[in-house]
Amino acid sequence: MITIQTLATGSKGNCYYITDGHTPLLLECGIRFKDIQRKLNFKTTDIAACLITHEHKDHCNGINEVLKAGIDCYMSPGTKEAIGITHHRVHGVTVKQQFKIGTWTILPFDVQHDVSEPFGFLLVSGNEKLLFATDTYYIKYRFQGLTHLMLECNYCTDVLNRNVANGLHKSMKRRVMKSHFSLENVLDFFKANDLSKLQEIWLLHLSDSNSDEQLIRDEVAKVTGKMIHIP
Repeated sequence: MITIQTLATGSKGNCYYITDGHTPLLLECGIRFKDIQRKLNFKTTDIAACLITHEHKDHCNGINEVLKAGIDCYMSPGTKEAIGITHHRVHGVTVKQQFKIGTWTILPFDVQHDVSEPFGFLLVSGNEKLLFATDTYYIKYRFQGLTHLMLECNYCTDVLNRNVANGLHKSMKRRVMKSHFSLENVLDFFKANDLSKLQEIWLLHLSDSNSDEQLIRDEVAKVTGKMIHIP
């Protein structure tokens, strides 16, 4: 049974702990490892690996400490090159080619962000499927039989437009729209995918200034009817 714990989310750092009861993993390491240890009550020796989506510091800032702790880190070749760390525990994995870590089978897929080679990950264990995607404005793939969904919902278009009217520079608006998932695109993603087996939704990386948490919760609930977590 998959369980999920948010250790950090947002522009100041992202890190999530997941386990299927057999193989614990980190998704992202954008905070210091000692903070990861503290949040997990120092039960980190069995963490099998860390998956990193891209090279922005809020997603990989703690990588050196994670590697020192003996945890293998997996990412795209483009992200590996952009981070620029040579270490025997850093592994480049190929888009749309499955690999295994313990009891997980993992499929990396390409997403849309303003970095070298960003990935999302589909993680399968037994009859459960977890989709993890953050820092993307669109997902072009469709998925069947998802049981757990961890998805960025960074901003609401109406809130962003209101902030532009109140002085936010239009270039910042363009960057947000070309690198992050809007509520509207998230809703389209839900409508396009098979949610029949979905148990829970984790909505991640909400913008402090460009989102409306209650609106996001209400609209996603209306479309999906599923359990929603907004950490």
